[in-house]
Amino acid sequence: MDRTDAAVAPRVEMLDLLRELGHLKRIRSAGRQGSLAERSFAAAWAALVAGRPLDEAWRAATADALAATRLGDLDRSALVGAGIGDGAVEAIMARALDEAAAELDPQLRAGLRAAADADGVAPNFVASLAAQPRAGVTCPGRPRIMLEPPENHAEHCFVTAVYGVILSPVFRARPDTVFLAALAHHLHNASIPDSGYAGEVLLGDELEPAFARATDVALAELPAALAQAVREARAILPDAETAEGRAFHAADTLDRVLQVEHHLRAGNTTMHYLLHDMELVHAGPVRPFQDRLLASLGLSR
Repeated sequence: MDRTDAAVAPRVEMLDLLRELGHLKRIRSAGRQGSLAERSFAAAWAALVAGRPLDEAWRAATADALAATRLGDLDRSALVGAGIGDGAVEAIMARALDEAAAELDPQLRAGLRAAADADGVAPNFVASLAAQPRAGVTCPGRPRIMLEPPENHAEHCFVTAVYGVILSPVFRARPDTVFLAALAHHLHNASIPDSGYAGEVLLGDELEPAFARATDVALAELPAALAQAVREARAILPDAETAEGRAFHAADTLDRVLQVEHHLRAGNTTMHYLLHDMELVHAGPVRPFQDRLLASLGLSR
């Protein structure tokens, strides 16, 4: 690490929030296609295409993602559909955001603002990225490790974008630039399947030109001003020499590692932890009966 990187790094206490945001890739509900993260990715692009200012878009996407770590898919429309009045809905959303954002930089937290869904239509590359699975863990000369179900590129890009916003104060980076760059950092995979690091090495000198051509095809779907803004934001992607580059690469790295960690943690979770720490059988009038039932079957250990 250089002196700057050694002096600033995310606090370990932030990891739990990052893990919870990663779970947005796994939250689904009836009547809605795809994961919450996948739909949030589409909503962010639709808002930008419709002309929502980037400063408003990143604040709204981050606020909604943080609230969703507490409420899941119980968002504004679901709460209204349950017959809850507008005032109560806003109070619920505000409580969820306040609780989830407690560990954030205070200035960033104060600037987060939810916004109504935009009427824009997401560009075609959004659906392609949602249908494009990530490659799994690959390394030249070694067998691929597949972790099922795989995340898709829309999910990865959205979670990386929110991570980037949250980590921006750590590196004194501009969150708008980091958010947009992260949202667009896999545009090439809209048309090029993900072969992972092992496959990319085999492409050799053909890799960068192929990715550049595919990225240009995706950018051509955007309004000219937005496409130019995306190009400028993506200038931070090649290295970690800038504050924005460091914030992006920290976000991208953590999402990749925490995605794999999710599978490992799930596989190593014990029944004792689930029953005693997570209260899988939780407090209530039938709890004594449930405890006796599990004890009689040897499942309460």
